[in-house]
Amino acid sequence: LRLHNYRLYVVAQLISNTAGWMQRIAVDWLVLEITGSVALVGLTIALQFLPTVVLGAYAGVVADRFSKRRVMIVCTAAAGLFNLVLAIIAINGTAQLWAVYALVLAVGVMQVFDGPARSVFVSEMVGPRHLRNAISVNASIFHLGALVGPALSGVLIVAVGSGWAIGSNVLAAAIGIVLLLAIRGDELLVAPRAPNSKGQIREAGRYILSKPTLFFTMAMAGVIAMFGMPMPALLAGVADEVYFTGATGYGLYNSLAAVGALIGALASARRASLRLRTIILSALLYGVMLALTGLSPFYPMFLVLLMSVGFSRLLFMTAGETMVQFSSNLAIRGRVMAFWVMVVVGGQAIGGPLMGWIAETIGPKN
Repeated sequence: LRLHNYRLYVVAQLISNTAGWMQRIAVDWLVLEITGSVALVGLTIALQFLPTVVLGAYAGVVADRFSKRRVMIVCTAAAGLFNLVLAIIAINGTAQLWAVYALVLAVGVMQVFDGPARSVFVSEMVGPRHLRNAISVNASIFHLGALVGPALSGVLIVAVGSGWAIGSNVLAAAIGIVLLLAIRGDELLVAPRAPNSKGQIREAGRYILSKPTLFFTMAMAGVIAMFGMPMPALLAGVADEVYFTGATGYGLYNSLAAVGALIGALASARRASLRLRTIILSALLYGVMLALTGLSPFYPMFLVLLMSVGFSRLLFMTAGETMVQFSSNLAIRGRVMAFWVMVVVGGQAIGGPLMGWIAETIGPKN
């Protein structure tokens, strides 16, 4: 945080992540209000992430070829406009399911191109010396937003409706663009840009397959993303059908998971070394905590275990991303990180409707 550029970036990320979590909760609840279907909430999650599966690899090529900051600014501005439209139709009561899905899909496309550029831009700001701590700080910021955002969103949904919680993203996008423009370009360690040539996606694929630390880390991330990370759909069902706590309870559940994740991020920042074994143990711990949360017979126990789920998930995700970044050459890192995002986000795109259907069939806690 001594670095001027990274301080600005952290402020922008905190605002953006808080507003982003407010939007996620509000959109999920809006779909639940329109349809009454947990499975369709799961489909909403899938639509946010589906563009990553289709366009993710190309987004990595864009990140390697063009200015990362310029890509981020364009994506942030476009996503802000789409969120403005979504907020307006939610506020005036004209939101229909097809329109919500279309706008969520459009925002997802912008996030596809933003993700790899943002990951590599962190290394351009802090350099290799501070990269590991920067990844942990980024995770802390992300989950601090996940702690505050759902709680604020739950309060806003009850008080004035989902549309205003979605609209917070428009203001966040404007602030984010201003802060990105204020970053000093002469202090960046700009990565070499990849030439405009054919076969760059295949090159990245071969590179990942040739390095076990990359391949096995991504394989584990894909499984966990598919079956363990579509929690919003399950928690919406728990709030609506099991404990009958409504939108306020839904925001509380996501915030408790974020508390654990924030603690996990701070713990990750103190990690001196990283091995593949650490990632495997973190993945096992996450699975055990999820199972215990589903089996918890008492409401207070359920709330406490949600924090352990967030903690173990964050340990795995920060360890995985750190391994992927450090195991890849800077010239190809944008494409490698695009594959990482594709695996994590694409797994959730598949797992969202699948877990939503399972929740409707056998119950969200089962």
